Amino acid sequence: MIVALAVASAAVVLVNGFYSSYLVQRQVLIDATLEANRAYAAKLADTTQNFIEEAQEQLAYAAGIIARHADDEARLLQEAERLRLQSHSFNSVAIVDTAAIVRATSPEALQIKGRQLQSAAAREALEQRRPLVSQPYTAITGNMLVVISHPVFAPDDRYLGYVGGTIYLRERNVLNRLLGEHHYQDGSYLYVVDQGRTLLYHPEEDRIGERVGGNAVIEAAIAGDAGRMEVVNSRNVPMLAGYAPVPAAGWGIVAQRPVDVTLAPLDELMWRVAVKTAPVAVITLIAIWWFARAISRPLGQLADGARQMDAPGTADRIQRVRSWYVEARQIKRAMLIGIGLLQARIGRLDRDARTDPLTGLVNRRGLGEVLELWRAEARPFAAIAIDIDHFKRINDSWGHEIGDTVLRRLGQILRQTARETDLVCRTGGEEFLLLLPDRSPAAALAVAERLRKAVATERIEPIGHVTISAGIAALPDDGADAGTVLRLADDMLYEAKRTGRDRVAAIRSRR
Repeated sequence: MIVALAVASAAVVLVNGFYSSYLVQRQVLIDATLEANRAYAAKLADTTQNFIEEAQEQLAYAAGIIARHADDEARLLQEAERLRLQSHSFNSVAIVDTAAIVRATSPEALQIKGRQLQSAAAREALEQRRPLVSQPYTAITGNMLVVISHPVFAPDDRYLGYVGGTIYLRERNVLNRLLGEHHYQDGSYLYVVDQGRTLLYHPEEDRIGERVGGNAVIEAAIAGDAGRMEVVNSRNVPMLAGYAPVPAAGWGIVAQRPVDVTLAPLDELMWRVAVKTAPVAVITLIAIWWFARAISRPLGQLADGARQMDAPGTADRIQRVRSWYVEARQIKRAMLIGIGLLQARIGRLDRDARTDPLTGLVNRRGLGEVLELWRAEARPFAAIAIDIDHFKRINDSWGHEIGDTVLRRLGQILRQTARETDLVCRTGGEEFLLLLPDRSPAAALAVAERLRKAVATERIEPIGHVTISAGIAALPDDGADAGTVLRLADDMLYEAKRTGRDRVAAIRSRR
């Protein structure tokens, strides 16, 4: 289970990290492309807006000249030629009177001079009598075009007709120059639609004049909004589009790029990342597998020992387990102690028979059984004998109930200071004993000093502060057996009291 869980966890983390990285990079590419297309569409919309405004200014200037020479056909022709050739903004120019009859054209090759125009654009220009940009339509010449027109008024404000410049949508025109020269080499392209959702410009020339609909981007653009969005175009291709309106004409300009083209570099990038990380990932998974097995092996052996704890030889088998890390060593040690306790029949003792009822610490009977077990295991230990200074004075001054409070609080401090493997005992009255297995005399001295300071700084209401004295001895250096060690620890305790109390005395090691 540990091996499977470790390897599965590492694999999940690796895959999740890889997938998260993919999603983040994907969104970054999409957001960057959307923003670039939005800025691109806005820029070209501004350019187109400026062109239309300049074209109408040119037409307005020409209208003023035409108004002064309305009866001079030669001058009208000259003005039409000038207007077409001066800026090359229009494919053709026509001057039309109030009866929709063409008075002059440029180029003359159109051969529509003297003919009456029947188009909706002509009727609209004559009716509205204001600057207009027409809807696209097919003229009598067969060209699909858009007319930018301006009314002509005589000096006495009589309406004389209009002058119009045409843009041939399916031929080389100003939109080609304005928009066709701006293109990316990364799959992006743009198009222009009018209010009727007719394509006025598109990189695929055969689509010019096509009506498109059901596209949220187009609807937003011709509604006068600017922005960006992901959309599926009229040919069911997912696109990343930016859009902007051309207010002067009611057109919308859309710059877009296919999603798959945008994300194509990401697939290659993630493949390279996978190739680069695969060796490290494999090595990592192998290392996790190996370490997990190394961790689980002693646990499995200890579990087998736990199932057969009452069988002969179990302690020896557990002792041979290679517990190479702290947790396994602690489990092994606990199991050995458990087996020893079971064999010594410690488990049959009643808790009350081994515990001091006032402090909850081990009493003399429990102490004797533990010492017997340690003697059987030949386990070294250090002993700290502890006594409360002037405890009789506390009982006499404050009463036995306060004295019991002091005893209980000292027991709590002893438990807080001791390790889980240490044995804390109350041996009688105000006397306590702390046994430290596998600890040196120097370590025991440090524990005793720490305990003495902790008690001295602890305030116990209502008497305030109390102090303790302590004596230290250790097995095997300080005595031949456990009884000798305890006696020597008592001797050191009396030495500490004799020399002033609130101190620790330790016997010198014997070799």
